[in-house]
Amino acid sequence: MQSQEILNRYYQTRYNIFTWRYNANVIYKILMVFCMACITGLLAQTRIYLPWSPVPVTGQTFAVLMSGVLLGAAWGGLSQFVYLGLGLAGIPWFTGGKSGLSVLLGPTGGYLIGFIIASLFIGYIVDKYARSRNFLPMLILMTAANFIIIYGLGLANLSIWLKIVNGSSVSFWKLLMMGAIPFIPGGIFKIILAAGLTKVITPKKDFSK
Repeated sequence: MQSQEILNRYYQTRYNIFTWRYNANVIYKILMVFCMACITGLLAQTRIYLPWSPVPVTGQTFAVLMSGVLLGAAWGGLSQFVYLGLGLAGIPWFTGGKSGLSVLLGPTGGYLIGFIIASLFIGYIVDKYARSRNFLPMLILMTAANFIIIYGLGLANLSIWLKIVNGSSVSFWKLLMMGAIPFIPGGIFKIILAAGLTKVITPKKDFSK
């Protein structure tokens, strides 16, 4: 009986938190946006460079996926826009402590744009459909956001960048080896972690009323 009471309090607490988040005033939402942008910047410094690719493995995509879950579509997407905008303005929180327009115009620029769209996508689904907040639906949605949206835009930009730098196009397989395939295991790990966390922290009933 006591364990059920604890469980009920846990369910009510997470519902109250997300209801508050949904109905919070603009000042609180702006603060949450800035905090999420900072978390993304912090996780961007967790990186592993590969000798065959100019694109490093980082932890920031975990923050991107969770930004939509925690803040919803508009504010989650805005947090990634703020992350990008402040990085372009000079804050050294892109991967490797980089900043400035050269990063957006470099080999990883497409991934950065993908962050905004992926957060919008995840946030929209999470806020609108309570059933999506379970592990399997989130695993599918986050896989699509990560490997279709982020990687799709990232590879498209990387292809253009390589053509400009090398003066010729690379094969599709080589492009995948440079900008996608080596990062799949790490991406899957982050997706599983984010989907599991989403199941635990999100209410399974509508909080947008």
